[in-house]
Amino acid sequence: MARKYDNRKLYLLLMGTCATLIIMAWFVVRLFSIPAAIAMSAVAAVLPPAAAIVANWGHDKR
Repeated sequence: MARKYDNRKLYLLLMGTCATLIIMAWFVVRLFSIPAAIAMSAVAAVLPPAAAIVANWGHDKR
């Protein structure tokens, strides 16, 4: 049970990072650097699948 809690915490951290990157890229960084905003959005696009993998890591495959 403790492992599942750790997975949830890491999942929420990754998804929070994703949301923060998107918000910062679209509303702040794009005013200063379009390529940096695109890079931030690309990184944010990779985080949800990684978060799903982390959330399900270590579960029994039945």
